[in-house]
Amino acid sequence: MSPLLLTGREVIPLSNLPIQKVWLDSYDDYCLSQQVQSPEQRKASRAILACKSGGLGVNVSRCSECGHMEFHNNSCRSRSCPNCQGVFKELWVDQRRAEVIDSPYFHVVFTLPHELNPLIYCNQRLLYGLLHQCCAQTLLELSADRHYLGAEPGIIQVLHTWNQELDYHVHMHCIISGGGLTPDRKIRKASSAFFIPVYVLRDKFKGKYLALLDSLYQQEKLVFSSSCHSLQDPREWKRFKNSLYNKDWCPYIKETFNGFGNAIEYLGRYTHRIAISNNRILSVSETEVTFSARGKNRESPNGRSLSATKSLSAVSSCMCSLPVFKRSVIMDF
Repeated sequence: MSPLLLTGREVIPLSNLPIQKVWLDSYDDYCLSQQVQSPEQRKASRAILACKSGGLGVNVSRCSECGHMEFHNNSCRSRSCPNCQGVFKELWVDQRRAEVIDSPYFHVVFTLPHELNPLIYCNQRLLYGLLHQCCAQTLLELSADRHYLGAEPGIIQVLHTWNQELDYHVHMHCIISGGGLTPDRKIRKASSAFFIPVYVLRDKFKGKYLALLDSLYQQEKLVFSSSCHSLQDPREWKRFKNSLYNKDWCPYIKETFNGFGNAIEYLGRYTHRIAISNNRILSVSETEVTFSARGKNRESPNGRSLSATKSLSAVSSCMCSLPVFKRSVIMDF
């Protein structure tokens, strides 16, 4: 087939994608509800509404022999759109293959306590950045210890801010190599088991994050919304900080991989994942959206229903409102 220019008189069918139907049915009401939206969230919403609808233009192919024509609506390519991530994921995975070393790879997940959610939400750039910093420093500093690895490993970190139920849930996915460069530039490899005890990882990460968080408080760099304004009182802050020290921040060693290729294919699912994919949306009506969610029982997904505007609000809140931290944040070390 050969490409053909449109005359402007053709009728292009609209997309019939579940996530787009949520926006088509509910976005106007969501805007009228005076929900605060960042410029990035508004941009992502416009992209989802236009994706594969014909509003972004089309490609047309025509058979040179029989004249048959096919119309292909352009996608929006937004990082927040579930319709546009397949190709970008494959490109990212291919680029990472050039960084292979012959060692096992491990998937570590660091999760922040939900008690921090109100504070994090109104200090996103600062505290997401702090989470990246603390995860990387924890892994790199412990790996440098000869008692564990004695080398500098490779790390890829991906920040996610939601869970399967679309609740605010800040956590970091880290792929770390079980081998790295020693100070004399030689490669040292760990065994097939994760080389840092979980309790050591836990105590190091918790102590580092809370110490640096307290430093930001003392420097008056934190913003307090109405949901956490009481923390402006130094006595309340001290009680809050002590309660966080008493909580279990245990990291989760999620997977062990025998090869880099397997690890990167796996992580590719996280780097280009948005809050909810089309295949998880079970039904959409003008008033309600039902979607599948694993919850704590990962083997048996359950359906969860939200009002249409609440569902849109939940997905929209997962579109990070800061350009530096769009949806999933990826950092290589």
